[in-house]
Amino acid sequence: MLSHESIWKALDTLAERHDMTASGLARRAGLDPTSFNKSKRHGPDGRLRWPSTESLAKVLEATGVSLDQFMSYMPQAMTPRTGLPEGSFPPQASAIPLLGFAQAGAGGFFDDGGFPAGQGWDVVDFPTDPGRKAGVYALEVQGDSMLPLYRDGDRLIVEPGAQIRRGDRVVLKTREGEVMAKVLLRQSARTIELGSLNPSHPNRSFEMADVEWIARIIWASQ
Repeated sequence: MLSHESIWKALDTLAERHDMTASGLARRAGLDPTSFNKSKRHGPDGRLRWPSTESLAKVLEATGVSLDQFMSYMPQAMTPRTGLPEGSFPPQASAIPLLGFAQAGAGGFFDDGGFPAGQGWDVVDFPTDPGRKAGVYALEVQGDSMLPLYRDGDRLIVEPGAQIRRGDRVVLKTREGEVMAKVLLRQSARTIELGSLNPSHPNRSFEMADVEWIARIIWASQ
């Protein structure tokens, strides 16, 4: 189950399997020894703090553990998938819809709320939180426009309809069919400002009337 609690539980389990504390695991990965301390898992305002994909990648490399092994350390609580368009996707309990970024700009793949719809999607196995499962989907990065954060072939797990805040990584689709992954810098009732993940590409701003939908990136499979 992909949740704040299950991600941290998997990291704690990984540390235990290697006879280390959470601090020792962070140190081995070349991170600040306090990075995985329990006190760092919530912000001063109580907001949940998640380990970054970069931190997780360093931990997996340092311990020689595969992503599949890491996922197996998460508590399993899968339920049958519901809420996706009938007949569009195979009824696989641990699968979510998958689409390439290049295809995402075309019409017919999303409804007005940015949820997956229609035919032409692939599927990918992924352990999702049952509470989010109906709308969560994956977009596969194509090309190098999102370097150095995301590489060609990485899969971004996206949750449409989720609350987004400044600093969140998001996927946005314009009414002209342009799809992009950016960092939310600022949003008002009329405009939205996005920061580029790649320093070679400029930041972008849009009138909200020109935005078809925006969804939060909750995970990246790298």
